[in-house]
Amino acid sequence: MKIGLIGLPKSGKTSLFNLLTGASVATSSFGTARGEMHAGVARVPDARVDRLAAIFKPKKVTLATFEVVDLAGIAKGERQGLEAKEFRNADALLHVVRAFPDAGGAVPDPAGDIDDLETELVLADLEVVERRLERLEAQIKKKRTDADVHEQAVLQKIKPALEAGRPIRALGLFDEESRAIRGFTFLSQKPILHCLNLAEKEIARAANLVESFGLGEVAARPATRIGWVSAVIESEVAQLEGPEQAAFLADLGLTEPAIRRVLEDCYALLGLISFFTVGEDEVRAWSIPRGTRAQDAAGAIHSDIARGFIRAEVVSYDDLMAVEGSMSAARDRGRLRLEGKDYQVQDGEICHFRFNVAK
Repeated sequence: MKIGLIGLPKSGKTSLFNLLTGASVATSSFGTARGEMHAGVARVPDARVDRLAAIFKPKKVTLATFEVVDLAGIAKGERQGLEAKEFRNADALLHVVRAFPDAGGAVPDPAGDIDDLETELVLADLEVVERRLERLEAQIKKKRTDADVHEQAVLQKIKPALEAGRPIRALGLFDEESRAIRGFTFLSQKPILHCLNLAEKEIARAANLVESFGLGEVAARPATRIGWVSAVIESEVAQLEGPEQAAFLADLGLTEPAIRRVLEDCYALLGLISFFTVGEDEVRAWSIPRGTRAQDAAGAIHSDIARGFIRAEVVSYDDLMAVEGSMSAARDRGRLRLEGKDYQVQDGEICHFRFNVAK
């Protein structure tokens, strides 16, 4: 799964990309490099993985991950970069919003910047819809098919909404309508996290972020989240460890780096949950979409496990912790369950898959 990182120039977007992925992309000129793009992998911190690793003491610990694509800054009225295939194929968007004075002292306008960015997404989608409707009209005149007629009807429903400035994610499309337009990878249909990049002096306002910055209407929009980070401060935090880091955060009134919440919000925005496999060799978090069947979850580990699936041994994280991480105690107390292939794996469950592949 992939997050597309987007924002107006000089919003601190590439600094956030570096924090998310551990990359070291230069930020001085990237905002003006039209068409330039960077990709990386973000690892999602999880206290449950830490606890499981402390219990099982594995040789290796692997966190859940997702991909991040960093698009060059999109200035108002410039939508060329939005057509990039790598970006269109993102599953969700992370919009970095400047909430600090710029070098010239200009006062930030988060609500205005959010509306400007959303407008660019809507207009980019409108261009695609208009072009496709023209082609469909000609196509249907030559040879009428049910699929083309259905697609045309969905696009005709979408077009006036886009013309009115409404993103597709706000339309509440039916599943069959969404399927009909899936191939277009519309930008305004993607879930979005608006992440305010705060100055240090504004961190105190983060406790009431939505109210402080007048973002109530934005927060109420469908498939939309509001978050925050201070990229400058987080860069300093990343250089510290242990008690020194904790003391630095405490001075700011924080208990953990804000980047962790951003990572968790991105993971949730992608509709992902984690299940765990544990043992002496490895403790690992596996990413699957919410609602995934046990057999398909097994396939996330290896296709052979899915193909030869017999049963899944499942215990919830909380139930395992209630018996101090002992799988045998969980079994004795009836906390360890056997589930079939159609069972929907839940977030935080520890799974062991029984399988047999005929040779």
